[in-house]
Amino acid sequence: MIKTKITPQIIEGPIQVSPDGPLEILSKKEISHLLDSAHTGLFETFRKCALAILNCGSTLDNSKAVFERYRNFAVHIRQQERGIKLELVNAPASAFVDGKMIKGIREHLFAVLRDIIYIQQIIESGAFDLSQSSHITDAVFHVLRNARVLIPGKPPDMIICWGGHAVSKTEYDYSKQVGYELGLRGLNICTGCGPGAMKGPMKGAAIGHAKQRIQDGRYLGISEPGIIAAEPPNPIVNSLVVMPDIEKRLEAFVRVGHGIVVFPGGVGTFEEILYILGILLHPVNADLPFPLLFTGPTESEGYFRRIDEFLQATLGESVRERYQIVLGDPAEVGRQMVRGMEEVHRHRRHTHDAYYFNWRLVIDEVFQHPFDPTHETMARLCLSSDLPPHMLAAELRRAFSGIVAANVKERGIMQVERFGPFEIRGEAKILKPLEKLLSDLVAQKRMRLADYYEPTYRLITV
Repeated sequence: MIKTKITPQIIEGPIQVSPDGPLEILSKKEISHLLDSAHTGLFETFRKCALAILNCGSTLDNSKAVFERYRNFAVHIRQQERGIKLELVNAPASAFVDGKMIKGIREHLFAVLRDIIYIQQIIESGAFDLSQSSHITDAVFHVLRNARVLIPGKPPDMIICWGGHAVSKTEYDYSKQVGYELGLRGLNICTGCGPGAMKGPMKGAAIGHAKQRIQDGRYLGISEPGIIAAEPPNPIVNSLVVMPDIEKRLEAFVRVGHGIVVFPGGVGTFEEILYILGILLHPVNADLPFPLLFTGPTESEGYFRRIDEFLQATLGESVRERYQIVLGDPAEVGRQMVRGMEEVHRHRRHTHDAYYFNWRLVIDEVFQHPFDPTHETMARLCLSSDLPPHMLAAELRRAFSGIVAANVKERGIMQVERFGPFEIRGEAKILKPLEKLLSDLVAQKRMRLADYYEPTYRLITV
């Protein structure tokens, strides 16, 4: 068998890029902080995020492989009196047209820089005690506000769309059709901003908005540094926010969104499903309207049947009261979401809650504190039927978070390469449906874009 070495197309540079917007107005202290950070892990985080954004459109979903392919990529911050410029060396050529950076990619690049600067300021200011639940929510609010994605007075219309990047063409086309139906009804889209079922709804909504002559359609992408290399922002995203970790990213979704549509996906999508269900199953949130739809083409019926069976087997029969499944009918998804927005609107108006940020939603601290997947923390997970449903959902969410890390995040990949698969322990009543679900995801090639998947986990009954 002959192996062909892939040589990435790069622009050796250096190429200088200037911001077009808020980053033109930076204090000398902020600029100095950026320059000083070039010798810290903060700057390396920005470099990796910048590479991922410039590499938009790549078929790689393995962050370690991306960084190895472009190991000679460098970014330098150049100070000038009116602000900053970025100097790029050995950047992916796909980010440029005739030597000029694509405008949307430039916006994403500086959006990441903006958020990294601001998040660091939050951490260093001491104004937020990130061990406290209310302070975490305030920090999420401040990052979103600083990114100018919170619009006061605008009635509920933001639909969160979750789904996998490794989806079939039929599933991708269906997600695009759903986005089109949502766009025709004047609804906006927020996703994890990557490819596949995260790109499809935005692309479809853009067409729906164009037909309705909606000039200010919103395509909001929310990411975080650990995942952005595997899921770089797709070109449709016109407002990008990078949160400091996966938990704050998930909280940002449910605070800024008014309803959720879930398309087929892999373990990352299940992490999101368990996150929102864990919140909605909390007794305090029992009467809070938050429309949640699972949808896909009719060919995905078996996939959603497995989801339904898994959720019922682990979280109990009552979990079905918090979601609906719609197959093969994009227009019905649009109609149900419009009705859901009307209910959310009435509730927010009656309770005097903000339209732009869901303050009344109670999120237990277990969903807010960052979970660092290691062999020790994964082995300590408590997958027991004795837990209340919302707490079991939290533990299962962490299990899926660990598998995601081992699949696509650089640190998780390296841990598994060095020490072997993560061990996940629990009761047979929980692990049996979990094993069946994970086996199906592997068989359906929903774990990675690669043709072959080596399991990064091992289930152990205790």
